[in-house]
Amino acid sequence: MNADRQRAEMAVFSDETTDYRYPFFVRSGDRVIVRLRLLKGCGAKAFLCRDGAKEEPLRPDGSDSLFSYWAASFVVGEQPERYRFLVCMEDRTYLYDKQGLHEGDDAGDPFVVTPDFYVPAWALGAVMYQIFVDRFRDGDPDGGVENGEYLYAEGRPVVRVTDWNAPVEADDVGRFYGGDLAGVIEKLDYLKYLGVECIYLNPIFVSPSNHKYDSQDYTHVDPHFGRIVKDGGEPVPPWAKDNRGASKYRIRTTDPENLAASDGMLEALITEAHERGIRVILDGVFNHCGSFHKWMDREGIYADADGKSDGAFWRADSPYRDYFRFRREDEGAWPGNDSYEAWWEYETLPKLNYEGSEALTEEILSAAEKWVSAPYGADGWRLDVAADLGHGAEANHAFWQAFRKRVRSANPEAVILAEHYGDAAPWLAGNEWDTVMNYDAFMEPVSFFLTGMEKHSDHAYPDQAGDASRFFYAMRRGMARFQNGSLLSAMNELSNHDHSRFMTRTNGRVGRLAVDGAEAASQGVRPTVFRLGVLMQFTWPGAPTIYYGDEAGLCGFTDPDSRRPYPWGSEDMDLIEYHRYLGILHRRHKALRTGSLIPLVAEQGMIAYARTLREEAVIVAVNQSGNPQTAWVPAWLAGVEDGMTLERVLYTNPAGYDVGRTPVRVKDGYAALDLKPESGMILVKRAHA
Repeated sequence: MNADRQRAEMAVFSDETTDYRYPFFVRSGDRVIVRLRLLKGCGAKAFLCRDGAKEEPLRPDGSDSLFSYWAASFVVGEQPERYRFLVCMEDRTYLYDKQGLHEGDDAGDPFVVTPDFYVPAWALGAVMYQIFVDRFRDGDPDGGVENGEYLYAEGRPVVRVTDWNAPVEADDVGRFYGGDLAGVIEKLDYLKYLGVECIYLNPIFVSPSNHKYDSQDYTHVDPHFGRIVKDGGEPVPPWAKDNRGASKYRIRTTDPENLAASDGMLEALITEAHERGIRVILDGVFNHCGSFHKWMDREGIYADADGKSDGAFWRADSPYRDYFRFRREDEGAWPGNDSYEAWWEYETLPKLNYEGSEALTEEILSAAEKWVSAPYGADGWRLDVAADLGHGAEANHAFWQAFRKRVRSANPEAVILAEHYGDAAPWLAGNEWDTVMNYDAFMEPVSFFLTGMEKHSDHAYPDQAGDASRFFYAMRRGMARFQNGSLLSAMNELSNHDHSRFMTRTNGRVGRLAVDGAEAASQGVRPTVFRLGVLMQFTWPGAPTIYYGDEAGLCGFTDPDSRRPYPWGSEDMDLIEYHRYLGILHRRHKALRTGSLIPLVAEQGMIAYARTLREEAVIVAVNQSGNPQTAWVPAWLAGVEDGMTLERVLYTNPAGYDVGRTPVRVKDGYAALDLKPESGMILVKRAHA
């Protein structure tokens, strides 16, 4: 290919950031300006192509020493506007869209302007911190679960773990370390120091498990996470096989005084967090509840003194019968009907039947509204297995549309963030979710590129480690399915409660706790590779989200081993400071929060990319390989002109990490970066004075 044409093709760029589209969020009737960047003097012509509209020539909209900018505008109606650019260079015609520049009629993903789709501005690029409450911090030792306090599934008594540093066990769901909301409050100053701007709490509502994804009551905080102000009763006797007649045993999570005090603890936590400038989002588990919920009450927790319960498990005429689906209609099967539909066949997780009950929908929407409203004022919801809710697409989308209206009416600044694997575009059209936990366009591509491991540590793919082309292809494909507000607020995690710790994945070992033991998760780990993952986490588009303990060096195979207690007193302080420094850079440079992403280098074992916004540019280079490499980075694509000096502000390598400021000269449009094995750099071009 002709070198001039290649350079001209490389220069073509646009996206949905404010440099290339304004305003960022629009309402129906607003006029929107869209822009395209071309190489200055290349002689190309460009046109705006909107669905259902005639091609429109772009007009000149300024230039600098490297590029010329071209623009067009249009008024947004009531429906989403999709657009692409047509670029003509000499004898060739290209389309430019979210998949980049390509020839032919096969269009990729168009840019989209959706009227009235608003993602809260605070969530764009926010530094988040996920807390699995039982394993974070015990701030109230008197409020923990007691040995044998109640029975969990299959008649197993719950266990109180008295040694905070005791290993997690393979059968862990009924073991409680004692972490609580008081512990989170106690560590808010630490989180503020770390640079956290938003806390995401795993479920905190009444539930008999430590993970609480089996809700017993959506309308109250679990007293073991909140406060126990009223005690009494005896532990469930050893001979008991279920919780029938539980009111005379020490199940303290149904006492009204404990529930009120616990709700007050959440109010106090959110108030304290807000005073420090930290938001708090809650985990909503609305696809299924627990078999312990009064609606089902399989365990008889809500039975009266005569042992009678209104739960759907016990009565064919239960007022909650339609909240669930039962697989047979044989009334003679009552009581003790175990034929209800369960999520993934887990009997403790009965699936909720929204199609069968408007009352159920109202119960859930009312609970969702309650917690984002005064006096609590939570800042949004993370939604568990949100795509599974309901029994079909129609019911699913109808529910989430109603959910958005209800939550946003109560709190216009509440974020709605869903757990989702795969293409989330059908839910991100502007009237349901704001964004998602970002597996497809962050966690998985980063994990494969840096470690060759999938996110559970169940499989290793060493051929994918260091495959830069595959990395950028996966990222481009995944990111193209987001609108920009959704992309910039997507939860970018390296680890979480469902997957192995990223530090463990760096050892390249396939493993599970039950088979390999806890020590294997820490053997052969590579902190240098871990630091590369964190570097990318804080510089890639989205909301960098630290899973509690990652910043302290915590290891662990997949669930439940990834839910180890935070290692207070044994933290890796250098790693904490590394996270803190990256958080400072992330907040200091607006390009890292809301700027464009421009790929620069894709070679085996090595990538480089830029984040740009107006006159600011941040360049990131990563050498994943075990060999030293020189990255010839085309800094000119990031607007860095010849003779300019980039300032290296971070260099992580096998010897540690260096935050000293080192100049790097740009010559002929390129910066030559000498990278040691398993090393990475961040370089900054500051805005003109």
